[in-house]
Formats: sequence, structure tokens, C-alpha cells
Amino acid sequence: MVKAKANKSKSELVRITEYMVSGGAYFWTGYLVFFISDKLFGMSLFWAKLLANIFGWTINYLLQRYWVFNNKELSKYKTKVTGRYIAITLVNFGLDYLIVSTLKTFGLTPYLGQFVASGIFTVWNYFWYKYWVFPENTKKLNKKRK
Repeated sequence: MVKAKANKSKSELVRITEYMVSGGAYFWTGYLVFFISDKLFGMSLFWAKLLANIFGWTINYLLQRYWVFNNKELSKYKTKVTGRYIAITLVNFGLDYLIVSTLKTFGLTPYLGQFVASGIFTVWNYFWYKYWVFPENTKKLNKKRK
């Protein structure tokens, strides 16, 4: 029993480490695309963030789904898992834009605002991904709404 709990804890520590690495890939890819969109192409905050997030979301989905929360059972639920990822991502985009644009009105550049927002989403998304988007217990994906 103690050994099983130790293995589960170690497994969770590995998963959190992988999550942080893949989150870093998402953040820095998006940050670079935001910088290019803003500084080189002069896009508005909304369009620069949207384009940056599209690139970041793509990388993030692939890493989260096939590396961090890799579960062969999820392949049976591609549409549902992808739909859930898109749903939480759209909510996140709205919240992220609100956070960054609000911080901008208080004088914080969007470049620093993205760091603030990413700190919030690091914790927020881990729980959403682990328990709702890519759950280990795929029975949760079978439940129908009444």
C-alpha cells in the first residue's frame, strides 16, 4: 500500500514536471508570436494575442494530450476530448485577454501581463486538463447530460 502510494506520488511529480515543460513550450511559442505580431506587424492587442494563442494552443494540445496526459483510452474519445479542450481554451482566451488588457490599462505592458496571466493559468489549467479534458478515468467522458 505504501509502495503504491509512493509510485503514484512519483508519477504525479513526473506529470507535473512534464506539464510545466509543455506549458513552457506553449508560453514561449505564444510569447514569440505575440512579439512578432505586435512589433513587426503592428497588430492590435486582440489580434496579436489571438494569433499567438492559436500557435500556443496547437503545441499545448499535442503535448498535453500525447505526452503529459497520455492515456490510450482517450483515443476512443477524440471528438469529446478535443471539444473539451477547445471549450476550456476559449474560456481561457477570454479570461487571458481580460487580465492582460486590464493590466495594460493600469500601465503594465502586455509583455509583463502575459507572465501574470500565465501564473494564474498554470494552476487553473492543470486541474481542468487532469480531471475534465484528459481524465484518467474515461468513464467520466461517457456520462451523458440529462
